[in-house]
Amino acid sequence: MKRITTVLAAVAIAASSLTATAPAFAQEADKAGLFVNLTTDDTWSAAKAIMFAHEKALKNGHEPVAIWLNVRAVYLADKKRPSHIHGLMSENGSSIQDMLTAFIADGGQVIMCSACSKAAGLTEADYIDGVTMGTWPIVEGLLFDPDVKTLAW
Repeated sequence: MKRITTVLAAVAIAASSLTATAPAFAQEADKAGLFVNLTTDDTWSAAKAIMFAHEKALKNGHEPVAIWLNVRAVYLADKKRPSHIHGLMSENGSSIQDMLTAFIADGGQVIMCSACSKAAGLTEADYIDGVTMGTWPIVEGLLFDPDVKTLAW
C-alpha cells in the first residue's frame, strides 16, 4: 500500500510539473512576431490578412507585426484606389486603406515591395501615410528573425 501511495505521489508531482511549464511556454510563444506576406489585391483576401495581423496578432501582444505588400498587393495602399471589403468585415464601412492606417496607428508595420511598386508605376508619394518602402535589410531583418513567424496570404 505504501508503495502504491509513493508511486501515485510521484505521478502527481510529475503531472503538476508538466502542466506548470506548459502555460509558461505558451505565454512565451504568444509574444513571437508575425510577418505577413500579402501578394494579392483581392480585397476579400487582403481584408482577412490585415484583420488577422491587426486584431489577432498585434492587439494580442505579438511584436513586431508587419505586412509586406508585394506583387499585386502594392495596389492596396494606393491612396487613389478605392477598395471594397466583403462580408462581415464591411459592417463598419472601412476601406482597405482605412484598415492599413489603423494597423499602422496601433504600431503595425506596412512594408511595400520597392521592385513591385516600380513595376506597378507607384511611388512612395502614391501610398497612404505611414508605409515603409521595403529594402532588403528591412525585409531580411523580419523574415529571418527566429522570433518572427511568417504567414503567406
